[in-house]
Amino acid sequence: MIEIIQLTIPALLVLITAYVLLDKMLKNDDKRRNFELQLKNNQVTTPLRLRAYERLALVLERTKPTNIVLATLKPAMNCFELQSQLLASIREEFGHNASQQIYVSNELWSAIRATQENLIQLVNLCATQCAVDAIAAELAEKIIQLYAQSDNSHGEVAIDMLKKEVRELF
Repeated sequence: MIEIIQLTIPALLVLITAYVLLDKMLKNDDKRRNFELQLKNNQVTTPLRLRAYERLALVLERTKPTNIVLATLKPAMNCFELQSQLLASIREEFGHNASQQIYVSNELWSAIRATQENLIQLVNLCATQCAVDAIAAELAEKIIQLYAQSDNSHGEVAIDMLKKEVRELF
């Protein structure tokens, strides 16, 4: 009986040691494989995310009231035509880039959507202050003035959030 115990105890110690070492080795190997997989995924997704951030930054810049009004305003337009063109341009700019939301945080996408809604409200508010057949320059001037008076627009907040997220990537 003592001989069996003398043989069994060292065998159990060797078995336990082997189990612990193999378990650690397998866990380390699994961690290494997961790290390599994550590294490969980052090599693919990081450029996609950066392009999405670039496109969204471009949309936010293009749709700043001063920029979009100047790009849309034509000499022969009246207020109603300018309002219609501005609303169509805003919806088009944001619509073309809706797919970029999968690459950015929910908070940033909410800020971008708020920017779009705020811009539409700004255009509609200013349009109510103008006669329908008045010259478009009158509406353009009101939009730019009202935008200049606002101290922290939704667009600026969205751009700041976008910049912050990009910085966090690196």
